[in-house]
Amino acid sequence: MIFSTATVPVNPPGQPVLTRAQAWAGLVLKARDARLFLPPEVCTRCEVVEESATHLVREATIAGDALREIVCFEPGRKVSFFQATGPREGAIVNELFEDAAGALQLRFYCYLGLRDRTPGGPEEQAEQAWMDSEQGYRAALLSTLARTRELLAQGRL
Repeated sequence: MIFSTATVPVNPPGQPVLTRAQAWAGLVLKARDARLFLPPEVCTRCEVVEESATHLVREATIAGDALREIVCFEPGRKVSFFQATGPREGAIVNELFEDAAGALQLRFYCYLGLRDRTPGGPEEQAEQAWMDSEQGYRAALLSTLARTRELLAQGRL
């Protein structure tokens, strides 16, 4: 199994300040259309195929993999992605919270397995190493916040 976590400040020094509501709006938009947040060659399709007040179901092609995710919302605080189909199974969570000093933070964590692969095998170990690297989900959190700022500045958020 793969367990990974990363946390970044929403408002590091030198960056335009995002409110919790603005950061949340960015997370919701990313859940609805990952193409706006990932490089064009990474996410080539992202469609909401079902939705309710508490969740949506999306089908996407990310890094060449077709997947279906159930995305659940805890408004203003947490977006959880449950991998229904695709190469991974499990959950990915993006959570907004205040740290002990009251600063807004964005945390990623996941608990995943790779379908049809040996648990703890070389493929899972490689995936774990990538997720924990500087190019992994920490970088994804930073790019999500940067893109949220861009969309806000463009009046698209």
